[in-house]
Amino acid sequence: MHSAIDHLLADGPPQLLPARELMAFTLASHILLVPFGVALPAITLLMHYRGLRKGDAVALLLARRWSAVMAVQFAIGIVTGTVLSFEFGLLWPGMMGRWGDVFGLGFGVEAWAFFLEAILIAIYLYGWRRLNPWTHFWLGLPLPLTALLGAFGIVAANAWMNTPRGFTLDRSGNPVNVNVRQAVFTPMFGPEYWHFVVGVILTAGYVVAGVYAVGLLRGRRDRYHRLGFTVPFSVAAILTPVQFMLGDSIARSIFHQQPVKFAAAEIVWKTGTHVPEYMFGRLHPDGTISGGIKIPQLDSILAGFSPDTKVTGLTSVPASDRPTATQATIVHWAFDIMVTIGSLLVLLALWYGWCWLRRRDLPRSRWFLRCAALAGAACLVTVECGWITTEVGRQPWIVYQNMRVSEAVTGTRASSLWAMFGLVVVVYALVFGSFLAVLLKMSRRWRLADEGALAGTTAEDLEGDTPYGPRPLSAAGGRDRGDE
Repeated sequence: MHSAIDHLLADGPPQLLPARELMAFTLASHILLVPFGVALPAITLLMHYRGLRKGDAVALLLARRWSAVMAVQFAIGIVTGTVLSFEFGLLWPGMMGRWGDVFGLGFGVEAWAFFLEAILIAIYLYGWRRLNPWTHFWLGLPLPLTALLGAFGIVAANAWMNTPRGFTLDRSGNPVNVNVRQAVFTPMFGPEYWHFVVGVILTAGYVVAGVYAVGLLRGRRDRYHRLGFTVPFSVAAILTPVQFMLGDSIARSIFHQQPVKFAAAEIVWKTGTHVPEYMFGRLHPDGTISGGIKIPQLDSILAGFSPDTKVTGLTSVPASDRPTATQATIVHWAFDIMVTIGSLLVLLALWYGWCWLRRRDLPRSRWFLRCAALAGAACLVTVECGWITTEVGRQPWIVYQNMRVSEAVTGTRASSLWAMFGLVVVVYALVFGSFLAVLLKMSRRWRLADEGALAGTTAEDLEGDTPYGPRPLSAAGGRDRGDE
């Protein structure tokens, strides 16, 4: 443990470690909410459309309940996102001061998308009982687009940090002649953006489906649980093989654009051909690898479709310009965990697809439902692993090959940063605890409403005075014509 900390502190001021730890904690916490902020509106509107198109009251009930979760999640995202916004300026003034004019547009786009999304969520929630059904749906349709716009801004900023473009440097090393288009659409932007978007959609799909998989395992085999499982799981299952191919594409982009990061992810020490692939394993400072499974020549084949492909090693650059052995091992494990989980999810999606094509029904094995229930948590792990691969693999650079993390860090005393770190941990524990408590309370209320419906009382009777529940009957005694 001390050895790892020593590596992290090497060639850096004392405040570097607490600044890194604070940023890592807040990012790792916030990123768990991102799949739902970006993708849950789309999944909710898909269920909403199904309800209106087929006159399906169960689908409308699910969409309405999911919209309530969406609003609560967005409120929590406001807290964690605001903290992150302040941290960029407080912890890394060197980067924001020098490079903000080059890549800051991405943060501006994300901020505008954030405020627009807040307005649209409010309209969508308000409209459940007050607007014509189809008018309400069309007003909600821009929600996923604003979420994707916000993702566009953030990914553009991160892609620029990985492959900075759109500027020249003056004699003092400051950026001039900024080209905004080149700064936004960097070589890594396309691969990162589509990998991110598809990843968060399938993650949200698996998480939502996992909730209903647990209900199905507990014997709740009603249409409510089957539909709540089938729609989001189908979306996730369709996108899983697509994401696997996108993951392969972004790995190859890293091989070409950031060869040292690729070397860290694959723990390649020396440049050469016929490079083996290691599944897991640990890289030591002398270049030796212990543990793991060695597959001869596979790394060269995966990188360039030929064993003769030359793979750049970590020693191709000075030790001060590359991740340490500890950091490379962290990146390698994160990458391998992500690939392993992705492969298992492809098998799960194929299992589901095979049974659906044959019988138009879910797989009957309880093991399928158990795996489906775990898939959401596994996807959240891959989200964290993807972030670790992207950020730790870029070390020691905060702006790749242009500014080191140690050059960007604040001059605030380390003790003050550690105190701030402790305060943020306490606040986040309270915030996420409150989030889970609210979700559990809503879940219990919804279950009581459903049980009341089974006993002869409709869910409308129990939920009519709350923001959750099916669309009310029209004054004429039937549902609005838009529901049919």
